[in-house]
Amino acid sequence: MYKTPASNRLHIGIFGRRNTGKSSLINALTGQDTAIVSAVAGTTTDPVYKAMEILPIGPCMLIDTAGIDDQGVLGEERIKRTLVVLRKTDLGLVVVSPDIVINDFEEELVKTFQAKKLPFLFVINKSDLTGSAAEDYLVRNNFPFLKVSAQANTGINVLKEKIMDLAPGNWSPIPLVADIIKPKDVVILVCPIDSAMPQGRLILPQVQVLRECLDNSAVVSVVKETELLDCLKDLKQKPKLVITDSQVFETVAEILPQQVPLTSFSVIFARHKGDLEAYVRGVWALEDLKDGDEILIAEACTHHVQAEDIGRTKIPTWLLNYTKKDLHYEVVAGGDFPQDLRRYKLIIACGGCMVNRGEIMHRIQLAKKAKVAITNYGILMAYLSGILERVVLPFKEGLVKLDMQFDKGNKK
Repeated sequence: MYKTPASNRLHIGIFGRRNTGKSSLINALTGQDTAIVSAVAGTTTDPVYKAMEILPIGPCMLIDTAGIDDQGVLGEERIKRTLVVLRKTDLGLVVVSPDIVINDFEEELVKTFQAKKLPFLFVINKSDLTGSAAEDYLVRNNFPFLKVSAQANTGINVLKEKIMDLAPGNWSPIPLVADIIKPKDVVILVCPIDSAMPQGRLILPQVQVLRECLDNSAVVSVVKETELLDCLKDLKQKPKLVITDSQVFETVAEILPQQVPLTSFSVIFARHKGDLEAYVRGVWALEDLKDGDEILIAEACTHHVQAEDIGRTKIPTWLLNYTKKDLHYEVVAGGDFPQDLRRYKLIIACGGCMVNRGEIMHRIQLAKKAKVAITNYGILMAYLSGILERVVLPFKEGLVKLDMQFDKGNKK
């Protein structure tokens, strides 16, 4: 991969009222005309995303948002989209002008940042203008702030340095496999080809895992499940790790000797982006499902639906065969995710390769708050295949000890 995926970048959300210079600020930070700038309030409607590098942090994603004081029916929709950005924000910048009397608009943002334990900084833009209401408020409340002028390009370098200081040390996701492999380890990636596979390329999780293996000097073989046995026979030594697509778990598990560590791309991303232990605990909800229970299938990206679509076709079929229950399904994709989850008995999430960890953790926290079980595709398929314990074993040292059995239906 030549570019860092958006999902692996530090997400910096830029918030504030209309016409405070948010778009001008993002242009100054990037050094490009990324966002449309106008004297007309409310120019920014949908969030604008701009990838950039801020050394020494590295790859970042700046997000310009609509004014939090937007008005009218359309204004309310714009504000909703702005609030969605908060779900994926790792660090927040609240832009004000010197004469603004800070009130509920900004205070609600601060409460959200504090509740999420997100670092934030007030930026007093247009510092060449008169007025001290904003600064007086920030000093009085001991909120961090900087003065800049996006138009005159003053204070921008200091702002970048402050962003580096404030960037949370844990914003970067957990490694994919870098902490469980060593240089020269033999790793096999099993990548089946079916109608849902994009023509001429691998899917993003496979590419990212492959790249991390190569970055850590592992010796990597990439095969389809139909060639796995031949690959194993040709190797002079047993592989240190086999990573498979979850949809061929049973086939790969039958071929692979029990002593060879096995996991899947989905399990790797469950740990990388989410909460592996929550997903493992959540899958036991399958044993308590009843006729009429509602299941939420939560995809984090949008894609063309294929005949063999995993979320819409395969998972409902597998669950029908396993539970023998008349279950009802709702599928959401992209940024859509219900805020009230109480009617669901189980949430089954995708791997989340296209979104950042903040978005995935937001969904997990909502599920925990609503006391709704949540798992992901890979954990579900491993459980249904009877090999859940085996595929989480490579990561077990990093997990809090689970006080449950891994076998299907075997709960303490």
